[in-house]
Order: sequence, then C-alpha cells, then structure tokens
Amino acid sequence: MAVDNRDTIIVLTNLPDKASATRLASLLVERRHAACVNILAECTSVYRWQGRVETATEVPILIKTSRAAYSRLEEEILANHPYELPEIVSVPLGAGLPAYLNWVAAQSAVD
Repeated sequence: MAVDNRDTIIVLTNLPDKASATRLASLLVERRHAACVNILAECTSVYRWQGRVETATEVPILIKTSRAAYSRLEEEILANHPYELPEIVSVPLGAGLPAYLNWVAAQSAVD
C-alpha cells in the first residue's frame, strides 16, 4: 500500500510530567491511534491562561499517525489528558521516507 505524504501527520501535545506523558503515549500506541510517540525532554512553557502569564514545566510528545486516525486520536487525548484545555495540534508532512510513511499508516490503521 503506497501512502501519500499528506496522509501522515505529526500531532503535538504537552503533559505536566514524564509519567503522564508515558501513560498517554503507551495508550495511544496500544489502541492503534498512533504508530509511534516520542517523549521529549522536559521544557519550560510560557503562556497566557485566564488573563495571567503562566510558566510551567512540561513534557512534549510527538505523535506519528495518519489523517484517518486523527479524530479517534484527538478523542483519546481529550479523554485521558490531565489539562482542562490541552494543546492538540496537527502538522502535515511535506515529505518522508515512503517505507516509513507506509509503516505509520499500517500501525495507525482505522478499523
């Protein structure tokens, strides 16, 4: 099965700590909402929330999935994310190794 580069996306979200990032990443891969999730190093986020500038330590994750699996993935993140309003953003791929893109599509297959 050949996959169009536009069929593969990377979804980003941040979690408050490594334990919650690992739990969510495992859940997304186990339930086939994602082919792979990278848990990145802790970072500092500065943002405006409810009229105040806030600073927080967060753990970003990069989720590799297909466009077809996005709506299920978003629902799963919302159901299992500790934040009231989690960042969930999708980034399309401009290009990628065809064999890798095919693997992502197969691992995040929508039933």
